Amino acid sequence: MSVLVTGFGSFGDQTNNPSQLLARALNGRRIAGESVTGVVLPVATGQVGPALATAIDDARPRLVVALGVAPGRTAPALERVAVNVRDFPIPDTDGALPVDEPVIVDGPDAYLATLPVKKILSAWQNAGLPGYVSNTAGTYLCNQVFYLISHRARQDGFQAGFIHLPALPAWGRATVPAPSMSLEPMEQAVQIAVTVAAGHDGPDLSLAAGAVS
Repeated sequence: MSVLVTGFGSFGDQTNNPSQLLARALNGRRIAGESVTGVVLPVATGQVGPALATAIDDARPRLVVALGVAPGRTAPALERVAVNVRDFPIPDTDGALPVDEPVIVDGPDAYLATLPVKKILSAWQNAGLPGYVSNTAGTYLCNQVFYLISHRARQDGFQAGFIHLPALPAWGRATVPAPSMSLEPMEQAVQIAVTVAAGHDGPDLSLAAGAVS
């Protein structure tokens, strides 16, 4: 089974995007016996769909794990829901700023991840890693990619999901430290996610990991 891991390039103040670094670091690796292809996607709403389609066509994966950075988050987050909306809080790298536009016209309102998110969360906990299940991937490019891979997964039959990562530490650039994490535990979290998903069959764990809001 082949595995596709995607990340994003730099945007805004995220000049050192951990998702980009991890996609590049994992490219060509073998995890749990599976060959990994890592691809960095453009942070541009008009370009990301074709780039993602090409990556999937080339890799022909049985598992796609998409990564993105979410400044302000304190730990890796397994996203549960992708919604069919683009409502950008900031322009993308091409200057596009869609408001209340669908990812796919006439597509379903939402998709649920087909990764075993609860089983991955349990494995993170057993490894001593922080993490949680998130019920919103936002309405920016991360959600767009999550929705697109989920849509394609229903057609091609592969597993698909999205992991949001904290920002890397911004040493010397902020007077008040923001939530962050070093790259090494994030890479470990992604490797565990791939390992668990690649070996998973059947229903996910029944593990309480919901949220009040």
